[in-house]
Amino acid sequence: MEVLELRKLVDHLVSLSKESETVEFKENFHSKEEIGERISALSNSACLHNLPYSYLLFGIENNTHQIIGTSFYSKQKMVGNEELEVWLLNRLNPRIDFQCFDFEYDTGINIALYKIPATENVPVKFLNVGYIRVNSSTRKLIDYPEKEKQIWKNELTDKFLLNIAIKNITLTDIPQYLSTETYFDLMHLPYPSNLQNVATRLSEESIISEYDGQYAITNLGTLLLAKNLQDFSSLSRKAVRVIKYKGNNKVETERDTISNKGYALGFTSLIDWVNGQLPANEEIGKSLRKDVRMYPEIAVRELIANCIIHQDFSVKGFPTIEIYDDRIEISNPGQPIIQSDRFIDEYGSRNERLTDIMRRMGFCEEKGSGLDKIISLVELYQLPPIKITVQENRTIVTIFAYKNLRKMDKTERQNACYQHACLKYVSNDKMTNQTFRDRLGIEEHNSAIVSRIIKDALDVHLIKEDDPGNQSRKYRKYIPWWA
Repeated sequence: MEVLELRKLVDHLVSLSKESETVEFKENFHSKEEIGERISALSNSACLHNLPYSYLLFGIENNTHQIIGTSFYSKQKMVGNEELEVWLLNRLNPRIDFQCFDFEYDTGINIALYKIPATENVPVKFLNVGYIRVNSSTRKLIDYPEKEKQIWKNELTDKFLLNIAIKNITLTDIPQYLSTETYFDLMHLPYPSNLQNVATRLSEESIISEYDGQYAITNLGTLLLAKNLQDFSSLSRKAVRVIKYKGNNKVETERDTISNKGYALGFTSLIDWVNGQLPANEEIGKSLRKDVRMYPEIAVRELIANCIIHQDFSVKGFPTIEIYDDRIEISNPGQPIIQSDRFIDEYGSRNERLTDIMRRMGFCEEKGSGLDKIISLVELYQLPPIKITVQENRTIVTIFAYKNLRKMDKTERQNACYQHACLKYVSNDKMTNQTFRDRLGIEEHNSAIVSRIIKDALDVHLIKEDDPGNQSRKYRKYIPWWA
């Protein structure tokens, strides 16, 4: 950093109302151990506050924030024959790349400044002891187990969302890149009276970050609220791509479009556009009128939301929606973190921050309930079961157009049976021959057809009998294999 930048940074830090968990002022050097403890505490605190750096300044009066200067020169200080900077590095675990600056703030006023990066997902210890800032005090991390646990939870994908997409912007630049009004509208909050209060709220959500006296937009903020993802080169390929094919294969493309708005900003228009490409007035079993769309719109919405929030950002590629005449394939980069056949009863998300905000904005269901709703609607429309395909770098969920039981193959019938058993089980109920007949729209006199499908599902261990000792065929109940 140049001296002019350092002076501006000092001006910004001393303008704060008081010391914080990421900023500490000292007048002069007291001990090498004190600096080591402060570096540990400030690095750990920066991690907890989702900030890239913390700061330790010498030459500032603590109570008044008056810039008085110091006789301490961080780069000249020696510990025996070893430079203080090297001595500190050798006693920090993990080693962090902190920086020391000695510079003249004004004539005769020297400042020593430590710029300390946030640890990533391992607490920084000094001499095998971890420290943390609590308000304006430095404490041992072992006395605050919840804070230590939170540092360990700061996983790689969370780190990606908190990484900076664009930096060195001013307060007035933020609305040029982000639709700030969308955030407050979707959260049902009044829009603040001034831009500083807008920034404060967005900073609390880790949508933006403030450091070095300037502002930055995080990947999380970009993905949610960007007016145009093409303005952010590192994230442009995380826009949602929609492809409409003619027929049942990829031979002829009718439309290929990319939604370049952030997920929250563009979600409603994306869903409307996708639903507008889907055929209507199709035969949808006996349970529904014929003047409905081929696919349940809520199920399509849920699947697209799941595609967005469960993608693996470390894998290249667009979240993609592919529309064929007989199916929709909705896919996202990466493999799921739970078994695909347990989607209905288990929950796991690699992007908790993104999921939490989109849930509060109303774009996705509470944890674990989204797939229940999707399968329930698929059954209401009497569609074939959804299909989940896990490839090396992509997860694909397929929802099929209506076809009657005769046109379903054996695997589809078995999967329909399994998904129905799962849905009943998570609804605190059990599958029977009758409930499965209702799901397939089969009359009672054809119950033997359903019995054969259930037997096939039992044979391949997709389901099992709830009470194997029950000899009554009529009252036999079934549960998923994992129940």
